[in-house]
Amino acid sequence: MINLVVLEGLLAKPAQHRELPSGSRLLTLEVTVRRAEGPAEPVPVAWFDAPAWASALDEGSPVVVVGRVRRRFFRAGGVTQSRTEVVAERVLRATDVKRARTAMAAAGASVEAAAAALGT
Repeated sequence: MINLVVLEGLLAKPAQHRELPSGSRLLTLEVTVRRAEGPAEPVPVAWFDAPAWASALDEGSPVVVVGRVRRRFFRAGGVTQSRTEVVAERVLRATDVKRARTAMAAAGASVEAAAAALGT
């Protein structure tokens, strides 16, 4: 099975950093992805234990995100709610073209390997 997401877009708002009760650090991002047709789509991204430089990511920063889709459930106000988000394994500045291309090529290779495994 494969659960792989690659996003390329702009941050809709500055990165938000918080410390979780577990002691983990969480950086939340909202990446706006433009489509060839139709409106742009905002995608929430959760990045655990992100490096310090990531806190400086600001609105309008171009990024490439490699990660997986997660749907989590939680209770708020006595009601069960859910949220679908991307859990980032890697976030790169899209202006770092060499690293962004390498990350996207690695993601593509993962998809190719999964597709090849379907035939076996």
